[in-house]
Amino acid sequence: MIEYKKVTGNFDLKGKAAIVVGGGGGIGGSTAEMYARKGANVAIVDCKDNVEEVAKDLAEKFGVKTIGLKCDVTKQEEVDKTVAAVVDAFGEINILANMPGYVELESAEKIDIDVVERHIAINAVGVFRVCQAVANQMIKQGNGGKIVCITSQADFIAINKHVGYTMSKAALVGMIKVCALEWAAYGINVNGVAPTVVNTYMGDKAWQGKVKTDMIEAIPAHRFAETDEIAAAVLFLSCDESNMITGEDLVVDGGFTIK
Repeated sequence: MIEYKKVTGNFDLKGKAAIVVGGGGGIGGSTAEMYARKGANVAIVDCKDNVEEVAKDLAEKFGVKTIGLKCDVTKQEEVDKTVAAVVDAFGEINILANMPGYVELESAEKIDIDVVERHIAINAVGVFRVCQAVANQMIKQGNGGKIVCITSQADFIAINKHVGYTMSKAALVGMIKVCALEWAAYGINVNGVAPTVVNTYMGDKAWQGKVKTDMIEAIPAHRFAETDEIAAAVLFLSCDESNMITGEDLVVDGGFTIK
């Protein structure tokens, strides 16, 4: 059962233990900072080498406990080791922001199958590895929890040269729905946040030149999203204020998909 808790609007995370997978930068970095600002202890998990530095900076800036852990989400043993290290550091896990990401754009008739499989291995199966490991820890604790995954507007609309990415993100939405259904009995909310193009390294890699200007023109807000705007949606779904929301894919796209 997902319990009712009085809604205060404070979005308070004091004393909560959070994992941010992909926390080394981009949306994950902004999410980690937002969590720390709200009082959560934060584990920065990423395949990048900067995890300890990012964690240290957060601790100094916000006075919370942090840990930096390097992890490849395609390797089960690394995922299991990472979750165990977070429990060892914080005693428990209350929140998971799960946003590892990979994108390689090519037309459907030309894309190599191994590129498609890499999308799925990271963006879908890798995300599930972490969700499963963290959910089992939350179930063991018996206090529920929040799991938020970054999906994409590409999980429900067609975008040119996004076939591998779209396959992986559509699979992720299906995973979110099933996990939300099954884990509600343990008080665990599972949701997604589906951004439009975001001003990150991945966004810059995918959108250059005329395709970028055409895309911006097609978005009613007439711009790409910033990382803190996506992090704010993740924060909402990580707090008690969103206890009655589960199995959803919250679209943050400046109106792109309303047409």
